[in-house]
Amino acid sequence: MPHMVARREETPTVPSCEESVVTKLRRIAEKARKEPSFKFSSLFHLMNEELLRGCFKRLRKDAAAGIDEETKETYATNLDANLSDLMERLHRMAYIPQAVRRTYIPKPGSTKQRPLGIPCFEDKLVQAGMVRILTAVYEQDFIEDSYGFRPARSCHKALIALSDTVENKRVNHIVEADIKGFFDNVNQEWLIKFLEHRIADKRMLRMVKRFLKAGVYEDGSIATPDEGTPQGGVISPLLANIYLHYTLDLWFEKVYVKSCTGYARLIRYADDFIACFQTKADADRFRAELGERLGKFNLEVEPTKTRVIEFGRFAVKNAVGKEKKAETFDFLGFTHYCGKSRDGTRFRMKRVTASKKFTAKIHAFKEWLTKSRTMKTAELWETVKAKLRGHFGYYGVTDNSSGINRFAHEVTCLLHKWLNRRGKRGCLNWEKFTKMLTLFPLPRPRIMVSMFKTL
Repeated sequence: MPHMVARREETPTVPSCEESVVTKLRRIAEKARKEPSFKFSSLFHLMNEELLRGCFKRLRKDAAAGIDEETKETYATNLDANLSDLMERLHRMAYIPQAVRRTYIPKPGSTKQRPLGIPCFEDKLVQAGMVRILTAVYEQDFIEDSYGFRPARSCHKALIALSDTVENKRVNHIVEADIKGFFDNVNQEWLIKFLEHRIADKRMLRMVKRFLKAGVYEDGSIATPDEGTPQGGVISPLLANIYLHYTLDLWFEKVYVKSCTGYARLIRYADDFIACFQTKADADRFRAELGERLGKFNLEVEPTKTRVIEFGRFAVKNAVGKEKKAETFDFLGFTHYCGKSRDGTRFRMKRVTASKKFTAKIHAFKEWLTKSRTMKTAELWETVKAKLRGHFGYYGVTDNSSGINRFAHEVTCLLHKWLNRRGKRGCLNWEKFTKMLTLFPLPRPRIMVSMFKTL
C-alpha cells in the first residue's frame, strides 16, 4: 500500500514557478513517457492566465457563437478582466459549462443531416486549455496507428501508412468497419474510468464530468444526455481518442494481433478505421469479435457498413477467376482499388475521390454559390480559388488526377453558369468566360501529396 500511495503522489514537474507553461507541459509529457502507469494528481493548476491566453489566440475568430452569443471579438474587448474572472471561477470550482447549441449540417452523400453542438465561447476556451494539458499526457500513450486529431498527424499520413501496409506487407484481406453513432453512444462512466488510469486530479476529472453533463439546447429546451460526448466541442476529439484507445487500439495490439496466424494491422483516424489481414480466417474472426468487444463499452458496429473483402496483390486474379470484379473500399474520402505500377510489374493500391464525397462537395459548392449572389465578382473569384486550392490540397494525392480534374471541370462549369445569370441572359458566353479564365486563371488541379513519402 505505501508503494501505491507513492505512485499517486504528484512528483514535482515544475522546479521553478518562473517556468513557462510550455516547459511545464514538456515536463509532464516526459514523465508520462517514462512512467506509463503514473497517475497525475496535480494538473488543474496549469489552467492559468498564460495557458488560457495562448488558447484564446488559437481559437477561430469566425466560429459560430453558442447560446450566450459571445464571440471571440466581444470577449476580447475586455480580455484581461475576462481571463482573470475566468481563472478565479475555475480554481474555486465555480465554473459551470453552459449547454451547447444544437444545429444541423448536411451529411455528405446523404439526405440526412448531422447534429452538431456549438459550445459557448468561454467553454471552448476552457476546453482548449484542458486539451493542451491532457494531450501532454496521452500523446505518450496513444499508439502509432492512431491518426485522428493529434499533433503532427493527418489524414494523409494515415493514407500513406495504409498504402505502405497494403503494398509492402502480406495483406490479402481488408475489414472495412463503421461504428454506429459513435459520439452519441460513448458511455460516460467508462470514459471517466479510462481517464482515471492516468488522471488522479479530482478537479480535472470533475470538470470533464461537467462538460459531459452540460446538456444540449434545442427548440427552447435543454436536454441532458446520459451517453455521448459534446460533439462539436474542442475537447470531444481527444475524449474520443482516449475512449477508442482503451476499447479498440490496445485490445487489437495487445490481444487480437497475438492470436492471429498471419500479418495484421489496424489504422484508425478518429472513429474511422481499416483493419488489414494476411489470412481470411483472421479477418473473419476480427469481424465477428469486433462487435462483441465494442458491445462491452456501449458501442455497436453498423452491419451494413462493415464487411470483409479480398484485397491485395492476388485479389484481381482471384476475382477474374470467379468472373467478378475485384472489390474496393472507402476510407477518409477515397475509394481504394487494386491496380498495377506504370510498368505493370508490381501490385499497387490506388485511390480516387469517393463518389459520395465528390457529389457532396459539388452540392456544397452549388449551395455556396446560391448564398453568394450578392458577393462582388472579384471577391467571389478569390473565394473560388481558395476553395479549389483547399480541395486540391486534400484530394490531390497520388493516382487521383482524374478525381481532381473532374472536380475542377464541374466547378468551372458551375461558376460560368452562375456568373452568366448575373447579367442579361447570354451576356457571358463560353468564349468570353474562357478569356476571363486566361486573364484571371483559377488554380490548376495537380497532385499535392505523394503516397510514396516516408512517414
